[in-house]
Amino acid sequence: MRRIAQDTATRADLLLNREPLSPATFEALRLLLHEHSGIALSSHKVSMVQSRLAKRLRVLRLETYESYLKVLQDPAAEEWVHFINALTTNLTSFFREGHHFSRLVELLAANGPPPRPIRIWSAGCSTGEEPYTLAMTLLQAFGAHHPLEILASDLDTAVLETAARGVYPVARIDGLEEAWWKYAFLRGTGDQEGLVRLRPEIRRPVRFARLNLLDATWPLEGPPFHAIFCRNVMIYFDKPTQRRLLQRFQQAMAPRGLLFVGHSESLLDPSLGFESLGQTIYRRKEAHP
Repeated sequence: MRRIAQDTATRADLLLNREPLSPATFEALRLLLHEHSGIALSSHKVSMVQSRLAKRLRVLRLETYESYLKVLQDPAAEEWVHFINALTTNLTSFFREGHHFSRLVELLAANGPPPRPIRIWSAGCSTGEEPYTLAMTLLQAFGAHHPLEILASDLDTAVLETAARGVYPVARIDGLEEAWWKYAFLRGTGDQEGLVRLRPEIRRPVRFARLNLLDATWPLEGPPFHAIFCRNVMIYFDKPTQRRLLQRFQQAMAPRGLLFVGHSESLLDPSLGFESLGQTIYRRKEAHP
């Protein structure tokens, strides 16, 4: 009987994977995602949404996507975290768009000694490679004793857990120069072979926090930021949301603060309060009396 029950469950899972997500339910889910996270999911992502949410239906033992939608009607439902995690895309690597990190060092030191402490926000940090690269770069450039504070935030709780551990497959750093391997990583041995861990001094300046960029207020403690990295995040937002986000970033930055965005993102509207420095790097404009 147990084997028959297992076979029945397997067939049910296969059927669930193939169950079509109706256009009406897809639109309702897409609207909920946008309202809650600001992510403007493309209308052709039906298959992706169906595939990713099928796993949640299995976990919750639901038979239809309409039933899943009803669960999400409660804004306090625990499923909201899993819903957001399932539909957010996290693509990152150490030293991704590496020119940004070298330029950050140059710009921070351009007018004399860098600030003490240097405060950076990695908004949309994913699994942690970006904030750790920031820590590696700045500590190597300005010295291990230079005060450094890095806020690393994301909406996805699963990637934040990975980031906070600071442990990665060794393949994730295959493309790095050997000097960075020695400077920032410890190799695993025994049952940890094939893994690397960030050294404690690299992890220490980084604080991870769950933060929704669409929240009415941000729990940002301390002085304004000298630089904000928000790369390949705004491409998922519609234009009005992007504008509001950029205006709030401007308010969270120190005078002449720096904003780094992704290579496919650009700030063409001068009214947003930034001037271009090239290579998708922007500086906060200061109001003149």
